[in-house]
Amino acid sequence: MNSKTILLWVSKPTALKSSKFLHAEKLFTMINLHSKSHDHDKERIAALRERCLERKSQKLGYNPNAVLLAACDALRDSEDLSLQIRCGLRTRARLTAIPFVLDELEILGGRVNFRNPSEPPPEVTQAKEYLKNYPNPPGMHGHCALDMAKILKVGIKGIFAELNTLFTAADGAKAETYQSFIYALEGMQVMILNMAKTAEAKIPSASPERKVELQEIISSCHRIAFDPPESFRDALQLTWFVELAVMYGDSVGLVVPGHLDRTLEPFFRADISSGKLDCSQALLLLEQLYLLINENIFDGGAMSIMVGGRNAKKQDFTNELSYLCLEALRRTNLIYPTVGVCWHEDIPEKLTYLAVELIADGYTTPAFFGDNTIQSGLVSYGVPPEEACDYINSTCVEITPTGSSNVWVATPYFSTCKILMDEIAGQLESGDPSPDFETFSQNYRIRLATEIENAVEKISEDRQARYEKGGKPIQSVFTEDCIERGLDIDRGGARYNWAECSFVGLANLADSLQVIQQEVFQKRNLTLGELFKLCESDFAGHESLRTQFSVSSPKYGNSVPEVDRFVLEIIDFAKQECGKYKLQPDNTHFIPGAFCWVMHEQLGRKCMATPDGRRAGTPFADGAGPAQGRERNGPTSAILSTTSWDHSPMIGGVALNLKFNSMLFDSPDAVVRLRDLIVTYLKRGGFEVQVNVVDRELLKKAKADPETYRDLVVRIGGYTDYFTRLSPDMQDEVIMRTEFNQL
Repeated sequence: MNSKTILLWVSKPTALKSSKFLHAEKLFTMINLHSKSHDHDKERIAALRERCLERKSQKLGYNPNAVLLAACDALRDSEDLSLQIRCGLRTRARLTAIPFVLDELEILGGRVNFRNPSEPPPEVTQAKEYLKNYPNPPGMHGHCALDMAKILKVGIKGIFAELNTLFTAADGAKAETYQSFIYALEGMQVMILNMAKTAEAKIPSASPERKVELQEIISSCHRIAFDPPESFRDALQLTWFVELAVMYGDSVGLVVPGHLDRTLEPFFRADISSGKLDCSQALLLLEQLYLLINENIFDGGAMSIMVGGRNAKKQDFTNELSYLCLEALRRTNLIYPTVGVCWHEDIPEKLTYLAVELIADGYTTPAFFGDNTIQSGLVSYGVPPEEACDYINSTCVEITPTGSSNVWVATPYFSTCKILMDEIAGQLESGDPSPDFETFSQNYRIRLATEIENAVEKISEDRQARYEKGGKPIQSVFTEDCIERGLDIDRGGARYNWAECSFVGLANLADSLQVIQQEVFQKRNLTLGELFKLCESDFAGHESLRTQFSVSSPKYGNSVPEVDRFVLEIIDFAKQECGKYKLQPDNTHFIPGAFCWVMHEQLGRKCMATPDGRRAGTPFADGAGPAQGRERNGPTSAILSTTSWDHSPMIGGVALNLKFNSMLFDSPDAVVRLRDLIVTYLKRGGFEVQVNVVDRELLKKAKADPETYRDLVVRIGGYTDYFTRLSPDMQDEVIMRTEFNQL
C-alpha cells in the first residue's frame, strides 16, 4: 500500500468522540480522523442523514406519477405486440421517466423524487385504472444480488453489442426476448443521462467548490452511460444505477448491492495505487451510497451488503474495502444496509473486532454469517463450490447465489404451532386422540407433511402463472444465464430458480411438545382434551398451570437435550419432506429455512394459546433461538441449544437474536467477551447471529415518545428497523426478549 493509503492498524485502546466508551482493540481508524476534511465529511453526512430522516417522516410514497404514466402509455401503445416486447417497452418507459433530485451536499446521483400532488390529476387516476388490467403475477420477486461482473468489465455499450449480435441470429420468441432486453437497457442508459441533466441544471447557481462536485457527477454519468467504469466512483455509481433500474424499471423489490468488497475492490485498489483516491474519500462515497439506499427503499424492508468470506480455493476474501463497508455504518447509522460478515476461522481478527465493536457500541446493522455452514448447504443443493462461495443474504438471512438467482424466499411461512393446535383439535373432533406421545408426534408430522405438500402445489401454480404472465427484462440482463439462454428471468432464464420456505415458532413448538409429553403422556396430569381447553380459554382461571408450563417445564435454549431434540427432529423431518418435491414448471428444489422477518408476531397474533404457556395472540420465538424470556442460564446455553442441530440445510435462513443491556459495555473487556460468544456460535455451525445492545427502559421510553427516538434502530427477525415504526405488538415483542446482563 502506498502513501495515499490512510489505513492505520493499532493494538492499543483508542478513544473516539463518537463512541460511548473507550474502544478496546480499536483496530481500524483513519490517520486523518481529526483533520479538517474529516470534520467536513462528518458534518456533510450528519446533515444528509437528518434530511433523509425528515423526508422519511413525510411519507412521500415510492411511486412517482411520471413513472406510472409512462408505463401506462407504453402498454396502451403496444397492445397488438407480444407480452415480452411490451414488457421491454414498459421497462424502457419507466426508466426514462424517473425524476431525480439532487441537493447541495450529495456527491452521488440517484435520489428519486417521490413528491406527487396530494390530489392525483385525472390522468393519473385513469392510468391506475388501466393498469389494473396488468396485475403483477403471483410469487416472490427481488431479494437478490445482481450480476455486476459483465457491465463493470464491458459497460452498457458492450452489453448492447452482445444483445444485438444475439438478436440478429435469433428468431421467434428468442428474438423477441433479446429485443425486450435491448429496449430495457436503452431505458437504463437514458435514466443515467437524465441524472446527468439533473446535475447540470444545478451548475449555474452553485458555488465554485460545488461546481467541481457537480462536474464529477456529470462526467461519471456520461461515462458509465456508455463505457465501463474507470474509477471506484464510477463503479459505485453504476452499481447504484443498476439497482435502481431493476427496482423501478421492472417493479422489483429489494435488490441488494451484494459483496462490494469483491465487485468494487479492483477499482478501489487501482485508484488507491494511482493516487486518485484515498480511504477517507472512499469511505465518504460508501456513506453516500448507504444514504441513497435509505432514501429510496421503504422502511420495513431490508438491504444487505456482505464482506469477507472465502473464494473457491478456500482463500480469505477480506481486503481494505471490507473494513470500509463496515466503517461506513458508523456515521450513517440508519436501518440500511445491514453488513454481514461471512465468518470463517481464517478471517482476519481485525475484521471480526471491528464488527463486534460496532455492535457493542449500539449499531445493530452488522451481523455474522457462518461461511462454512452456508457453503456446505449450498453445495448440498447442487451449487458448485466455485459458485457456493459467492452468496448473499438476499435481504435478511435467506441465502441466494450472487448474480444468478430467481429464488423465491419465505415462500411460504409455516406456523408450526398453529399446525400443532390444529392437530390436537382434529384428534379431539375425530374422537380418536393419540394413545401415546410417539403416535401423537407421528400424527403431527403427517399434518405438517400435508401442509408442505399443499404449499408445493400452490407454489408450482404461481410459478406457472409467472411464466405465462411475467416479464422482467432489465433484471434478466443482470442475471446469469438469461442472456445466454435467451429467456426472461420470469420464464426460467436464471441459473437458480428454487423456492425457500420457513418454519416459524420452532422454540414454542419444542416447549409445547415437552409439556404434552410430560403432562399428558408421562405424568397423566391432563388429558389432551383438557390441555386443549386450557389453551382455548387462554388459561382463564388457571394461571398457576400456565406458569407451570411456561416457567417450571424445561425449555429450549437452556442446553437441555430432552427439549432441544424436538427442534432437531422437526428440522430433520422438514428437510426430508421438502426434499421429496421438485417445483414446477422447471423441476427445482424446495428448500427449508427458519427465518421469520416479522411473521413470528403476525402468526402469533392469529394463534390461540399454546401448551408451552404462551398466551393467545402473543408472538412466537423470533427465529431459531429460544422463545422470549426463557433463557435461564445465559447466552452460552442459548448458543448451545441453537447449535444442537445442523443449520446447513436451512438455506432459507436461520437467525439467532441476542439482546444485551448496553450497560454491560462500559469496559473494554466486554467487547472481547462478546466476540468470544459470537465466534463460539459460528464455530459450532451457527448460520447467522445478530445482536441488539439496548436496554429495556430505553425501548419503553421510545414507545411512549416516538418523535424523540425516531432514529432508534433495532434488530428484528433477521432485518433491522426503526423501533418507533414497528407495530405496538412488535415493539412489545422486542421489549420482551431476554436481556442478558452478563456475558
